[in-house]
Amino acid sequence: MIASVVLLIAALPAHKESPTQLLVSAASLWATNILVFALWYWRLDAGGPHRRDSRVGHPDGAFLFPQMTMPADEKVKAGQHTWSPNFLDYLFVAFNTSTAFSPTDVPVLARWGKVLMMLQSIISLTVLALLAARAVNIL
Repeated sequence: MIASVVLLIAALPAHKESPTQLLVSAASLWATNILVFALWYWRLDAGGPHRRDSRVGHPDGAFLFPQMTMPADEKVKAGQHTWSPNFLDYLFVAFNTSTAFSPTDVPVLARWGKVLMMLQSIISLTVLALLAARAVNIL
């Protein structure tokens, strides 16, 4: 994905791509960025989905989801006493990181998670600022 961003940026000065092609490429790279990082977060956090689901709670995760901070009695009332993050939760984190360039409601606790979020934000910022702006500029 990083190589695709670099190749597309390298093609910008040559003006070989039409505005439509640039917008389609930027949108594709942005969506791919979200999906790739959502999968990484889902797969790496707290040992992966199978390990997370096989234990009670989420004690050693890299991400602090709001449900994890709820008191136990509130979790029972809300029907979430066995709550564990699933792929949609990580997709939400990845979407917010690519859109806002930062985590929104899910703080990152582990260094590896912070590094991945920085990388995701850099990729997203590059795609949106350079590619999409160039495409809109030449429309």
